[in-house]
Amino acid sequence: MQKRKLGNDLEVSALGLGCMGMSSAYGPAADSGEMIKLIRSAHDLGITLFDTAEAYGPFANEALVGEALQPIREKVVIATKFGFDIDLETGERRGGTNSRPEHIRRVAEASLKRLRTDHIDLFYQHRVDPEVPIEDVAGAVMELIAEGKVKHFGLSEAGVWTIRRAHAIQSVTAVQSEYSLFWRGPEAELLPTLAELGIGFVPFSPLGAGFLTGKIDENTKFDASDFRNLVPRFSPEARKANMALVGLVKKVAERKAATPAQVALAWLLAQKPWIAPIPGTTKLHRLEENLGAVNVVMTEADLKQIDEAAASLKLEGARLPEAALKMTGR
Repeated sequence: MQKRKLGNDLEVSALGLGCMGMSSAYGPAADSGEMIKLIRSAHDLGITLFDTAEAYGPFANEALVGEALQPIREKVVIATKFGFDIDLETGERRGGTNSRPEHIRRVAEASLKRLRTDHIDLFYQHRVDPEVPIEDVAGAVMELIAEGKVKHFGLSEAGVWTIRRAHAIQSVTAVQSEYSLFWRGPEAELLPTLAELGIGFVPFSPLGAGFLTGKIDENTKFDASDFRNLVPRFSPEARKANMALVGLVKKVAERKAATPAQVALAWLLAQKPWIAPIPGTTKLHRLEENLGAVNVVMTEADLKQIDEAAASLKLEGARLPEAALKMTGR
């Protein structure tokens, strides 16, 4: 597995594993025993970056990841997150955000127990809290770093001004946001800012929440608990309109003797050397397929062709429900 560096000194596998879907968001939770096997298989195949959060479940995903990685803890990088207003005793979601410094510390302590470790490698603020100055958030994480409980500070779905302010207090190692051929918003301001500041980028939903695999069309039915039912870009009408993008990816895949998923991931890897996508899956054959992306070479000519063809496409639908969009880019 190829390696990449986030920030100054956090080395990770070029592709990580997003673990959220094992416990929530894409339908019923998968069998925990099978997911533990899958996570360990991912490491056997070269993955060292594993992404989770207290909010996934809540709590269930961190516990799953902690159990799976305990035997190989010193060989992996665990990223988790704080920042939503979740009762740490009951797991009740109270809505909104909570990045008060005392809450950050309590979340860290609880996450350490669930993850069965004495340190969190990468601790992201899950969403920016408009009620708490980002300087206070960065200061709270700085204290945890000084105590050895956290190694690196990250931000998720933050705007560039917030990133700059946070980075001035405590060095930000990585920013996590959605990025793929299906959503290229970070290219305007975020990527140039990260390049300037020397911050790594960890794209989530690098396969467009499954759309870029070519396995989804306007007739696909999602489980009632699948969050994509609420996403405008996944309405049947939007999916039908957006199939032109899938057609483009499939065309490139055929020429490369690869799969659409591999092309979509290879395209992301080719954007910057400090990008480490975290595709998620609950299936071993999909994990193996995704990892094949590191062997797909995207030439300058390939990238230019994709950009030119994609520029003529108008994608339909917002990437998140309106309420969720209001929590991003702050």
